[in-house]
Amino acid sequence: MSPASGAPPVLVLTGPTGSGKTDWAMRLAAELPLEIVSVDSALVYRGFDIGTAKPSRELRSRVPHHLIDICDPTEAYSAGRFVEDVVPLITAIRARQRIPLLVGGTLLYLRALWRGIAPLPQASPQLRRAIDERAAQEGWAALHAELGRRDPVTAARIHPNDPQRIQRALEVCYATGRPLSELHRSTHSALGSTPLLSWALVPPNRDSLHEHLERRFHDMMKLGFLDEVAALHARGDLSPTLPAVRAVGYRQLWGYFEREFPLDEAVRRGITATRRLAKRQLTWIRSEPGLQWVDPQPPQACERWVATVRPRIERAWAAAGAP
Repeated sequence: MSPASGAPPVLVLTGPTGSGKTDWAMRLAAELPLEIVSVDSALVYRGFDIGTAKPSRELRSRVPHHLIDICDPTEAYSAGRFVEDVVPLITAIRARQRIPLLVGGTLLYLRALWRGIAPLPQASPQLRRAIDERAAQEGWAALHAELGRRDPVTAARIHPNDPQRIQRALEVCYATGRPLSELHRSTHSALGSTPLLSWALVPPNRDSLHEHLERRFHDMMKLGFLDEVAALHARGDLSPTLPAVRAVGYRQLWGYFEREFPLDEAVRRGITATRRLAKRQLTWIRSEPGLQWVDPQPPQACERWVATVRPRIERAWAAAGAP
């Protein structure tokens, strides 16, 4: 993921939720002619603002942002659609003599872009019913253990409490007779030979990150997160079966409006889910050898990163003949 002469690089900034990606991206955009492309499975949805820490309209007016507010919450957005959307966006941004900066923590989308998407079988209602029936009898932990035997690489990336992804991975194994990880390895990047410069913000202190995520969740509640979910719930056409509503924080507050648990329990569950999301994101990051890790916690860390990155990018663009 390093630049090569002949083409200017595409930049990537990822990291777990709450690590400061938006602030760092805006700081770099103050120094370079960037356009930001969101790599976030929740920011695509209109009306999902506070709980997703969506960049404000003021920030988006200062620096062009893409792939934000492009879907109604009733729609499903996928890694495949992300790749279809982002490749022409990158081409258009570079044609404007600007630098694409991909920012976000949905590592599944980045991996699909970097390595391609395997041709997977269509969803099978019969197989899914059979898997659901087994899960009801044996529990999802048992099915996760089976996935570990059939496809240990994929199982290592899926939490035992993530039934949707366990179901899909087993479905692929049953339908094709091949592990999902093997199918993914046979794919190719949609970016071809486009050079990349990729960084990940990786807080080394997990306790500090957890404390920050808890404070941030409470801050979101003060900003009106509960009212936001109330408005979505009141629409009447949304449910927890939709990917948008399953977003971290939203699903837990949705449970409050469905009278599944009291508000304090919904908040507690939301904080726990946010921490688990960060843990999964860090696991994905550690499995990506091409990412350059940056500790975002020391004072002036962002300023030092920008001071290091800016000349490197300018040299790469100059070598490629970009103005």
